[in-house]
Amino acid sequence: MSGFLPVSKAEMDALGWESYDFLIITGDAYVDHPSFGTAIISRLLEAEGYRVAILAQPDWRTPRDFLAMGRPRLGVMLSSGNLDSMVAHYTVAKKRRSTDAYSPGNRTGLRPDHAAVVYANCVRRAFGDIPLVIGGLEASLRRFAHYDYWDDKVRRSALLDAQADLLVYGMGERATMDIAARLASGTPVGEITDVKGTAFIAKDPSACAYPKVECPSFEAVSASKEEYARANMLQYREHDPITGKAILQRHGRELLIVNPPAMPLTTAELDRVFELPYVREPHPMYDAMGGVPAIEEVRFSVIHNRGCFGACNFCSLAFHQGRIISSRSHESVVREVEALTRHPGFKGYIHDVGGPTANFRRPACQKQLKAGLCRNRACLSPEACPNLDASHDDYLALLRKLRAVPGVKKVFIRSGIRFDYMMKDPGGEFFADLVKHHISGQLKVAPEHCVDSVLDCMGKPHHAVYERFRQKYERLNKRYGKEQYLVPYLMSSHPGCTLADAVELACWLNETGRQPEQVQDFYPTPGTLSTCMWYTGLDPRTMEPVYVPMDPHEKAMQRALMQWKRPEKRRLVREALARAGREDLIGYGKHCLLRPDGPSGPRKGREVPRQKEAPPRRGRAAGQSGQGRGKGKGAPSARSSRPPKGKGKRSGR
Repeated sequence: MSGFLPVSKAEMDALGWESYDFLIITGDAYVDHPSFGTAIISRLLEAEGYRVAILAQPDWRTPRDFLAMGRPRLGVMLSSGNLDSMVAHYTVAKKRRSTDAYSPGNRTGLRPDHAAVVYANCVRRAFGDIPLVIGGLEASLRRFAHYDYWDDKVRRSALLDAQADLLVYGMGERATMDIAARLASGTPVGEITDVKGTAFIAKDPSACAYPKVECPSFEAVSASKEEYARANMLQYREHDPITGKAILQRHGRELLIVNPPAMPLTTAELDRVFELPYVREPHPMYDAMGGVPAIEEVRFSVIHNRGCFGACNFCSLAFHQGRIISSRSHESVVREVEALTRHPGFKGYIHDVGGPTANFRRPACQKQLKAGLCRNRACLSPEACPNLDASHDDYLALLRKLRAVPGVKKVFIRSGIRFDYMMKDPGGEFFADLVKHHISGQLKVAPEHCVDSVLDCMGKPHHAVYERFRQKYERLNKRYGKEQYLVPYLMSSHPGCTLADAVELACWLNETGRQPEQVQDFYPTPGTLSTCMWYTGLDPRTMEPVYVPMDPHEKAMQRALMQWKRPEKRRLVREALARAGREDLIGYGKHCLLRPDGPSGPRKGREVPRQKEAPPRRGRAAGQSGQGRGKGKGAPSARSSRPPKGKGKRSGR
């Protein structure tokens, strides 16, 4: 096994185990690397002295796999994997994906839809009333009654459908260790009701150990979109480990109790998590199947932080990891990089030193650590809070230490620079170092859009901030003699984005000479504020109506506008411009998106020369009805445009 935890009865026998304590089930292939939640939880349990076995991607159609290693002594813990299983399986158009990077050989179909619920029901059939805990991203974001995009309905809490005893949400180390210790001491699982970061089912509110608030019931949020929006906002406001209350939500005769979030790990605790004895590779049982592709993105990357106070409305991070930043010590990160240099496949390049947002290494402000999160404003949007601590000195010092590690040629940053936060850095030295040392040909950032009203719905900063960043990036590249490209991630069809807004985005792309190779249509994933807007047509922050582009044909037009040069998009773009009243963009001027149809239009294989015309028509001023140029988790937007052929170096991500 070469250091892996056992995945079969034969491997248990090789270790001399007649029994074991916990069975860990995952919808991903077994990869023993700290980028995989299953690896973290299993290694932590091992470090606490428990015997742990891994059951990866079991066949859910038969109990055989679940029974193969026998009944665990203390309980079963399971997760659907690093992604929600429905996102892993389906595109935003609800078409089945053809690959799965978290499965051996990129194979699909190795986990079920709604995997956390399906696996949990399999455990009940196999082991009866054994203590059963569900966790991971899927369970975390589905802990309350939630809108499910694929079923197009409001579903119950995953805890009820799974028939589990406990649900662990967020980053589950504290909760998992507490639950394991109590089970080991003989405490019945039904009495474990006061662990922060968990949810359970009770008969009445007296079972709750914390100050509490009740949100609209499953029946209410299923019947009323206004009630759904109110519930969603309350759930976000109470997601605070310092001031958050327990939330109660009735489901018929049953009462869901979601305890307050657990506190983020301290620096010392986070160091311990990331320095457990991971093999940092997929289990060798996958070698003959082509390995597990997901390891390639993270094998020579380092995670240095957790949490994100960026709070983009379409991102799950705020509702999962939370908005308070915790980070590892310099010494711990350096030790990990030194270990990577001894890996036989290491070629001198650290692919990433990041996390949810790469350049967050401290809380947004000191107030957060004492008084909790501000409930009615975001730290960065629409403008940065005056109390924001935007110093990059600590991150800069860490990167300089990593560059000095013997055997390291380059240290890259690829996991999401928050450009608005970087522009608030009082020193500015980090920006220069970033350009000089840490970009692999392209820097990917996420303005997402260029219309302020759309960006307000997204929870992103206004577009003028991105423009200032872009201009400074170009100046620094020129100063240091670098030929490096800026790749904006962009999103179509987000709530609040009209067809006219999509046209403005296309005009901006045309002005800046870009055309994305891929376009990310807004994906309504469970639990986010943007999904609430998409389902209810209301902004839960204000309860005001918001425009939602739900018609598939309009969504196709919005996507086509971002790739207007493609011949196969011409018909859709032509229709979109006509509907938006922007046929002034059909012509021969530099600002035009399409050439006219007919004999005077372009012929196949021939480029029509541009003629001098008036400059492109500007939209309304930023902030006026969303028609003008406006503002701009990581976690996932339109993909990059390719640099001119032969120039620059493509990013590996």
